Amino acid sequence: MYDNKKILAIIPARGGSKRLPRKNLLNLKNKPLIVWSIEAGLNSKYIDDVIVTSDDDEILAIAKKNSSNTIKRPERLASDHSTTFEVVEHVIENSSKYDYVILLQPTSPLRTAGHVDEAIEQLCAKDADAIISVSETDHSPLWCNTLAADGDMSNFINDEIKNTRSQDLPVFYRLNGAIYIAKTSRLLTEKTFFIKDKIYSYIMDANVSVDIDNELDFKIAQAIVN
Repeated sequence: MYDNKKILAIIPARGGSKRLPRKNLLNLKNKPLIVWSIEAGLNSKYIDDVIVTSDDDEILAIAKKNSSNTIKRPERLASDHSTTFEVVEHVIENSSKYDYVILLQPTSPLRTAGHVDEAIEQLCAKDADAIISVSETDHSPLWCNTLAADGDMSNFINDEIKNTRSQDLPVFYRLNGAIYIAKTSRLLTEKTFFIKDKIYSYIMDANVSVDIDNELDFKIAQAIVN
């Protein structure tokens, strides 16, 4: 609880994964990936409850063993087409009432309880209804574009930045997937953490912003924690 507001952490962990099979159970420094996020939620000073939602019995068993509450996800919410909001909504509908919901995706294992608490403190300091974590991009999107079928690059970069040094370009940020917080009432009404106003960023360093989607991402995370 923070400022008399109850906070629920939801950890979505589907059993299937096409790019990296069973990724939520992969051992990162002798600890299943999902446990990193469970511990971040449980060790937070402000989170009142941590719930893992999964269609997978092994994931649910590990979550219970590590002191997290669990909700068995119905099959209709376990497909590749299920949205994060639908999964979060299902948990909200099947749990007690909370003022805020924080989404902790297990693919962001380097996010700690300290980061979670800072984001919650920022939520209240800014009188915000939502906070979403970001990190600085590795490369400027101003140097990116789509390509034509023939590979033509005649208009790939705008003329005004062709001779601009990278350090002189504006700083851009990307979603890093680590922390999403929203006021429960607005989340349910707008059906997204990206509400229309009173929403702010929480900036995280690149070295804790690894979002594991494939084997290379996992190896990077391994290198960092080891």
